[in-house]
Amino acid sequence: MTGETTVRTAVRIHGRSAQQQAVRALLDGLGTHGGHLVVTGEPGLGRTTLLQWAARSFRAGPVLHLGPGPGRGARATGEEPLDTLRAAAGGAPLLVCVDDAHLWDAPARAALGRAAEHLGGTARVGVLLSVAGHRAVDPEYAHLPVVRLDPLTTPQAEALLDDATDGAADPAVREQLLAEAEGNPALLLALVRRLTPAELRGHRPPPRPLADAAALTEVAGEALTGLSADAYDLLLTVAAAVRAADGPDVDASLVLDAVRHLRPASTPAPSPGPLPAPLALADDRLRFHGPLVRRTVHATAAPDRRRAAHRALADVLEAGGRRLPGLLHRSWSLTGPSPAPSLADRLAAVAADAAVPASYRLRATAYARAAELTADGPTRAERYTAAAEQALLAGRPDRARPLLAAARGCAAPAGVRGRAELVRGLTELRDGPVGDAHQSLLLAASLLAEDAPADAASAALAAADAAWAAGDLPLCLATLAPEPRAKTRAAEHADAPPPSAHAAGAVRDHRVGMRALLEGRLDRAVVPLGQVVERARTDDRPEGLLRSAAAALLLGDVDAARRAGARALAAARQLGSDALVPQALEYLAYAELRAGRHPQARTHAEEGLRTALRAGQRNTAAHHRAVLALAASIEEEPDVVARHVTAALATARRHGLAQVATLAEWAAARADLGRGRPFDAADRLGLLVLPGPGRGHFAVWRLAVPCFVEAAVLAGRHEDTRAVLTDFAGWAAFGADPQAAAQLARCHALLAPPDRADDLYRRALARHDEAGGDFERARTALLYGKWLRRRRRPREARGRLGSALAGFDRCGAGVWAAQARGELRALGAAPHGGGTGALSRLTPQQLRIARQVAEGATNREVALTLAVSTRTVDYHLRKAFAALGVRSRLELARMVEHAEQGGQAGRTEKTGAQP
Repeated sequence: MTGETTVRTAVRIHGRSAQQQAVRALLDGLGTHGGHLVVTGEPGLGRTTLLQWAARSFRAGPVLHLGPGPGRGARATGEEPLDTLRAAAGGAPLLVCVDDAHLWDAPARAALGRAAEHLGGTARVGVLLSVAGHRAVDPEYAHLPVVRLDPLTTPQAEALLDDATDGAADPAVREQLLAEAEGNPALLLALVRRLTPAELRGHRPPPRPLADAAALTEVAGEALTGLSADAYDLLLTVAAAVRAADGPDVDASLVLDAVRHLRPASTPAPSPGPLPAPLALADDRLRFHGPLVRRTVHATAAPDRRRAAHRALADVLEAGGRRLPGLLHRSWSLTGPSPAPSLADRLAAVAADAAVPASYRLRATAYARAAELTADGPTRAERYTAAAEQALLAGRPDRARPLLAAARGCAAPAGVRGRAELVRGLTELRDGPVGDAHQSLLLAASLLAEDAPADAASAALAAADAAWAAGDLPLCLATLAPEPRAKTRAAEHADAPPPSAHAAGAVRDHRVGMRALLEGRLDRAVVPLGQVVERARTDDRPEGLLRSAAAALLLGDVDAARRAGARALAAARQLGSDALVPQALEYLAYAELRAGRHPQARTHAEEGLRTALRAGQRNTAAHHRAVLALAASIEEEPDVVARHVTAALATARRHGLAQVATLAEWAAARADLGRGRPFDAADRLGLLVLPGPGRGHFAVWRLAVPCFVEAAVLAGRHEDTRAVLTDFAGWAAFGADPQAAAQLARCHALLAPPDRADDLYRRALARHDEAGGDFERARTALLYGKWLRRRRRPREARGRLGSALAGFDRCGAGVWAAQARGELRALGAAPHGGGTGALSRLTPQQLRIARQVAEGATNREVALTLAVSTRTVDYHLRKAFAALGVRSRLELARMVEHAEQGGQAGRTEKTGAQP
């Protein structure tokens, strides 16, 4: 075992904030106690870089790097590492970094593991180990806490690529680099180094394959050293089998049968032994611990041996009747890149056969391989396009884009080019600038108009969706304008049967109804959109059900939208369409949000966000983040709101998502309003709802008007409300929002003189009873209760405020429930969940003022919110300072935060103790 001191140099890390936080916690604790941590990850994910960052960041004492020096690992005793570390510590904090600790021999690993554990007491020694993630963690380290490095997400990889290239990469080359690297930072940098400046900028085509054997070996080659021939054959066969599998693992019996085929009949079968380190076995299925080592095994194998492995797998699969994977392996066993028309035709035919069980991913692979083996240019383009369609359905837009680029390089008829543009447009609609998506989809509609008019109509409707997402009302209307009927050919394309009349009618009705709705002609929109909703009763296709959910939301029928969305989700999951699952969850989340069921909306959006990110759909993910921000805006989670708003706006601004941006800004403003910051809320909402070039999305800004009116009244900006209430009254009469009539009455009550406000509040509550929805009714009851309290009608006020509190509690609106409790305290009531500790010294009015000041409100803002004078606020604030023993607003904010966190923890503990 050898040691050396560290040289602290700058270390820059991308996308490892969570792992850095875990390591930082270890370093920060070394001032009082020891600790230990294992960092693991596949080659190239940055284990060594993270240890270097830790060494550079540790300033409390020395840093010692340990490694198994020449000949020392085998002779290290159980106590040697422990004694060495104790001696090196000398009573001061010490960080010990052990990179590649898996390379130590078994006795040394055992000694190191014991040393790391024993020094976790008061020795103030931190032991940071890194072990390879392409193999199981050694049992000597398995009891230690682990920090795992996963592949970078797409945005993180993009940031690293921009940093490495100064943003000079051509967009198409950029996509290829990101797709080939699969989130591995070392591989991404190796691929960048492989390209010449001309290739990086797109002036010359990059080499193919981009991630060749040399690049993969540079990153992961060490993981394959010292393997026997038998072990390598097993690894190669698993790696080959995964290429035609639906997941990262394969049937062990298939692999073993294929391995037997690899060997001459006279060769005895190898004796069973432990699996090679890169492999894992679970439930009779074999898989690699990481994808990079699997790719490296396949790429670095001798060509003859690789082809033999595929030939053996083809023999076994075809004998078992598994046609599609068998044909794929047969195609990979061919010698050289020459066309093979017969095999290409068979592959394409089986991939197009719906009766053959196969995933979208597998069909995409088959179409792409058929294209590679096809000599005819138009047929090759058609097959690349079909592969891109399947890749998109599989939730892999990163795979669809290079396939579309390959199709573009081949001469093709208008129909094939139209299908390619349709796939490109749908890809951009979910994960790219929606303006680009609109143009691609319009081009698709024009190219498909003659050969496939139904597909052309679907493309035009998708183009309208793109214009809608961009918030461009004139463009949306122009896109929805009726087109002259095109003549149809007698026969549609063999690989793309025309949609049914049922589906075509739904697209036509949706387009007609959507245009009528945007033109303000509800009478002409109800029938066609209602027919789209009705068709969902007999439709089992996720696309048709999603269209039905969208139409129901346009009509304000949230129950129908929920039903159609739930059925679409089930259908998409049953088909294995990872691309459509996030869409179905998006419609479900919006339906629950419109119905005021925020917890359910949050549940759907959380799952939708995960699935959208996995499917590479950043635009869809932004929609889910906006829903999550809106749901969190009624809860006591300002940090959650801010996080989701920031992430949603980042994508919205890059990709032109006006709808997402409006929803996110509304969420931030509603959070301000709920926390007693009407000035901030009014400023933010004014930009969304007041007339002008910066007004929010045409279909969303009206939903934020009630929040703006409330914030503006509390902020003393009554005159601004008149500019939007007339338009909101028209929206309420429109009938597409079941809450709008009640919200309109509430807005009028806020602005009305005392002799009219009482009746308007009662009318609003009656409308809420008709529409349903706990949250909006509770907000009206809260405002009514506040109004009654200020008019010295305490008995009536208690009833309304108690009703508001119950409604907020029922729908999880914690921040608004706090407002209701504060109002009840001001009446002398003692609602459940009241404050404890130091804040109990304050009167109800002092507590209300202290809370708002702690949130950052000025005395004038507090006075306007509570409808009192600034002198009254000054008086109560001085009393609160004296009662709490604080001398500044900052000290007050800290005390309020500490007291309320303690109260929340106490309530949680009490709730958790109940059976």
